[in-house]
Amino acid sequence: MSSRKVDINSSELTPNASRTENASRKLMLFDLSINGHHPAYITHLIRYWCENQLSGYLDIVVSPKFIQHHYDVVEIASNYDVSNVNFVAIDSEAEAALKSRKSGVNRTARAFQEWDLLCHYAGSLKATQCLIMYFDTCQIPLVFGKKPCCPVSGIYFRPTFHYSNFAHFVPSWQDRLQQWREKLLLSRVLQHPQLQTLFCLDPFVVQHIDQFHSSVNFVPLPDPVPLTTVSETQVISLRERLGIDPDKQVFILFGALTGRKGIDQLLEAVAMLPPELSQKFCLVLAGQANPQEQSRMATHISDICQASPVQIITNYEFIPEPEVQTYFQLADVVLAPYQRHVGMSGILLLAAAAQKPVLSSDYGLMGEMVQRYSLGLTVDSTIPAEIARGLTRFLLEPPTELCDRTSMKSFAEQNSAEQFASVIFQYVLL
Repeated sequence: MSSRKVDINSSELTPNASRTENASRKLMLFDLSINGHHPAYITHLIRYWCENQLSGYLDIVVSPKFIQHHYDVVEIASNYDVSNVNFVAIDSEAEAALKSRKSGVNRTARAFQEWDLLCHYAGSLKATQCLIMYFDTCQIPLVFGKKPCCPVSGIYFRPTFHYSNFAHFVPSWQDRLQQWREKLLLSRVLQHPQLQTLFCLDPFVVQHIDQFHSSVNFVPLPDPVPLTTVSETQVISLRERLGIDPDKQVFILFGALTGRKGIDQLLEAVAMLPPELSQKFCLVLAGQANPQEQSRMATHISDICQASPVQIITNYEFIPEPEVQTYFQLADVVLAPYQRHVGMSGILLLAAAAQKPVLSSDYGLMGEMVQRYSLGLTVDSTIPAEIARGLTRFLLEPPTELCDRTSMKSFAEQNSAEQFASVIFQYVLL
């Protein structure tokens, strides 16, 4: 039996009455992460559930830290005055016993620990269906661990076995080894009788799944982006608050400021800009960074600014959701020089929603998305000189020549929050 590929634009998305009127169903969402996209994804699903008055029960199993850090998300259901949405925090002792993710051995052990918790809470909550919000880490436990008491579905973030089909992808031996291992594991995972649907944030992987001969549904999943309106007053206010010099072009690197984002390579590239271009250049680094990273970056930034007329502004605070889009509207160019990043990045969607071009890594899915949707320029972001060439083009050429705003708008609209939630509920509430 071949895998069932699903077109998210097809009529199959129309839910039938029997699905939405089953009051006995109990859907459990399982997500022990507290940062990144996780709170936003849960927010979109709760809002859709409440606004569409879906019947049954929605139990959301999270870390106790999620309750502490994202109480605004926990309170959403009460704002709709519904009683069938419930947050369940795992036991504090169970959370304390979870292994760290600092080594491969510990990550594998933690994956089994989390899987055991999933099976435990699915049983105690009498779940009729479970949605794993981050499926990637559950593959080995699904094959070799406990059998869940109900059908499971999951969001698959980072498949790479198909990357060799991308036009500009040149695999290393490490890439080929990873693709072989991934195919071997997937061939086992996709035969599991309790696995129902895999939602995939990579829309290009679906056409390559027939090789696994599985009856599991593969559904391309929109990566939700808020389509909010930002006033010019808000943008001007942020520009003034950050102290950006007049007549500077603003290049923004947004999000968790870690080495994998390519900060070191970017700063080296900025130092390569000639003086006549440096005078027009402002780099804004916006997002959280640990004290060690801040100290290291401060030294590098100080050296650059002493030798060059560039302006570099740092804001290491957590950026609240309502202010995120203002940063993207402020930007002339959004930077995404990730280092061999696997999977999708919400940065591309936020930039597209704001109609701002990106300078992105050419590696993997991110590079493919930028090129197919004309979102900006791609470069080999492991080489600072290549990043510098990209920066130079944006400083010298009109943005309209480096991106297609019509395609960008379409890309953002295809990934609305409502479409994300709609696709998920129409396949897990069977």
